[in-house]
Amino acid sequence: MSMRKLAKWHIWLGWLIGVPLIIWTLTGLLMVSRPIEDVRGTHLRQDIPQAPLPANAAIAADLSQLEKPVRSLSIAMEGSLAVTRVTYMDGTVERYSESGRSIPALNEIGARTVVARQIVGGSEVDAARFYPADEAPLDLRQPVDSWQVKLADGTNVYVAPATGDILAVRTPFWRLFDLAWGLHIMDLETREDTSHPVLILFAALSSIGVVMGTVLLFRRRKARPKPANG
Repeated sequence: MSMRKLAKWHIWLGWLIGVPLIIWTLTGLLMVSRPIEDVRGTHLRQDIPQAPLPANAAIAADLSQLEKPVRSLSIAMEGSLAVTRVTYMDGTVERYSESGRSIPALNEIGARTVVARQIVGGSEVDAARFYPADEAPLDLRQPVDSWQVKLADGTNVYVAPATGDILAVRTPFWRLFDLAWGLHIMDLETREDTSHPVLILFAALSSIGVVMGTVLLFRRRKARPKPANG
C-alpha cells in the first residue's frame, strides 16, 4: 500500500475513532485526577476504636435453634456490647445479644445513628430510604437490602440493616467517576462489562489508527523536482 493511500485511510479512520478517543482520554484524565481513596470516601469514615472483648465473652446464639446451615460464627464488640454474628450459607446474617436474643434489623433511626457515629458529617442528613435487594440502587453495586442515608453534601451512605455495617460511601465525585467509567468502557447500563463487541471493535480500530499514524510519521517525502528555468 502506498503512503498516499495509507494517509487517506488514516484520515477516514480518524473520523470514525475520533469521538471514542476523545471520550477515553477525557474520562481517563478525570478518573486519575483524584486519589482512589477520595473517590471511595475512605476519608469520610471515622476511625472508632473498638472496645476489647471481655475475657468471659461467649457465643450467645443457641445453635440448636438455628434453622439454616451456618457458614461461620463470630463474636465482637459493638459499642459496649458483645454481639454474636451468625452467617448462614445463603449469605444472610443474624445477630444475637449477650442474653441470646436475636437483634432485630436496623430501622431508619438505627441507620441514621450508625451514619452519624461513623461518617464525618453524618449527622447532617437530608433523607433516608430503605431499598430491598431486588431494587438496590445502581451506585450500591450490591444486590442486598440496604438503608440509603443521603447527606446534605450529596453523599449517599449505605447501611446493612441486618448487621449495621456500612456497605458503601458514595460521594458526588464517586458518581461522576462512575459515569466517566461507564463512558470509558462504553457500558452505561451496568458499568461493569469491560469486554463487549462495541468496545472491542473501537479499541481494535483505534489500535489500527495509531499504528497507521506511527507509520506515517516516519514516511519519507520525495523531493519535488524544481521547475526548469525558462
